[in-house]
Amino acid sequence: MTTLYNDPADFADEQFAGFLDIYSDRLRGVPGGAVAHRGEAPIVAVVVGGGSGHYPAFCGLVGPGLASGAVVGNVFTSPSAAQVYSVAKAAHQGRGVVLTFGNYAGDVMNFGIAAERLRREGIDTRIVLVTDDVASAPVEANRRGIAGDFAVFKAMGAAAAAGYDLDEVERVGREANRATRSFGVAFSGCTMPGATEPLFTVPAGQMGVGLGIHGEPGIRDVPLQRAHDLAGLLVDGVLSAAEDDAATRVAVIVDGLGATKYEELFLLWGSVGPLLREAGLEPVDVEVGELVTSLDMGGCSLTLMRLSDELEMLWRADAYAPGYRKHNDALRGLRPVDIVADSAESDAPPVATAAAAEIGAIVTAAVHAVSETMHADEARLGDIDAVAGDGDHGRGMVKGADAALRAVSGVRGGPSWLLRRAGRAWAAEAGGTSGVLWGAGLSAAGDVLTDTRDRYTAQDAAAAVEAFAAAITELGRAQRGDKTIVDALEPFAGILRTEVERGRPLAHAWSLAAREATHAAAATAALTPRIGRARPLAAKSVGTPDAGATSFAAIVEALARIVGRPTSAEESGAGR
Repeated sequence: MTTLYNDPADFADEQFAGFLDIYSDRLRGVPGGAVAHRGEAPIVAVVVGGGSGHYPAFCGLVGPGLASGAVVGNVFTSPSAAQVYSVAKAAHQGRGVVLTFGNYAGDVMNFGIAAERLRREGIDTRIVLVTDDVASAPVEANRRGIAGDFAVFKAMGAAAAAGYDLDEVERVGREANRATRSFGVAFSGCTMPGATEPLFTVPAGQMGVGLGIHGEPGIRDVPLQRAHDLAGLLVDGVLSAAEDDAATRVAVIVDGLGATKYEELFLLWGSVGPLLREAGLEPVDVEVGELVTSLDMGGCSLTLMRLSDELEMLWRADAYAPGYRKHNDALRGLRPVDIVADSAESDAPPVATAAAAEIGAIVTAAVHAVSETMHADEARLGDIDAVAGDGDHGRGMVKGADAALRAVSGVRGGPSWLLRRAGRAWAAEAGGTSGVLWGAGLSAAGDVLTDTRDRYTAQDAAAAVEAFAAAITELGRAQRGDKTIVDALEPFAGILRTEVERGRPLAHAWSLAAREATHAAAATAALTPRIGRARPLAAKSVGTPDAGATSFAAIVEALARIVGRPTSAEESGAGR
């Protein structure tokens, strides 16, 4: 995967540009993704999405009988709420929108925010999560979405194409998800564009059982097995988690993760098929190949969807998309549709007081320091995140910080306007869980400060930090001890408030609080993650600090050199 690229940071955008050019006869690009050309009759828009690196999921599934649009994030990173909104708005045909995606924290947040915005504009928007990965959690609601994404997407896309209304498309999606189970194994890790080493390795002669599709290793390593024995492991894994269901006809997917060849998958099916039939199941329209991949990861998974009469009809229905086709004349009668992307919201800086302008200059310097710090720590943060996650935290923080820096560079304004502008840019560009959290936190801090005061004090800084923390804890729903950014954020905010109330100068109070955040971040190494993407790999995470807490601590340490700069009011004695 590291062979063909220009700038690794541009890999996702450049590959998507090539994809759009190839398939311009059946879809077109919009900000954040792609939408299908339309037929004569409007249908419910089924919008799928997630990070890049999973082709043909997600953009390769846009077309008649499948998705009306796909939101495309950076490699292994959830798209931003702005991207989701853009694609869904473009795909909407007047009959409502269903947003559907795998159950990952960043996707849940960003798609949820976009759905609320669409609803406020009068567009009826539903969400269907895919939770098929039986290895990731014992409770269905907590499971990840892996190759079962395709089965659920296919059912909803066919229902929409058949003219179902919004309620019925949503119902079909939920029924398909309840009927779908997947189980997989990894033979080798995947390598991010530009990286020299894979995100994880599998010991020689071993395979990881219970893989993820974002470069996560398996839940446990076991000896590598021959195809017949592996088939038994996959079939047993899926059937052991099946709900009581009288349906004996099953849709089947044997999915390759990117480096496992089709011939190997065909061979594996030669053992899987007989085992399913021995279990009293009748496979229907078996799909063997690559439908939901993970860059160049070696591995495979088995997906079963128990078929009611309706689900079987939808599973077997025609479809025509770049990465999946049931027949070859679905393009007949289609016409391109002109899509005018919504222009960016106007955001001219409001008039700021002299004091606000001075604080605004400090904010700009602080954002610059954040960007420099994240660039310096990108590799380290990626290595930490790769232990039990997808290894994208460093890259995501760099993208967010750089976007924030571009947003505030060369403009003058007060701290409220600049922080809100930086927060929106961070969330839109970074994507993922950290992107939406930092975006919300910066915006909340800006809301507290305002740009109309004649003086700003250390108490104001503490209040802004508390607003930042409140926004992140409310949106992420994490608590101390969950092994997240909150484990460093709350001690920092608490110490800062305490020291400021004692009358300490802001520079001194901030330094003490930053030191506490660094200690707290290091202490997360002993914790077991209770939420987020690292939770399914909790045991592997122990001994490694949380990436989000670590990046936050590095940032507040860097800002200690900036936040204590005296303003002109303070130099004259009026600012304390």
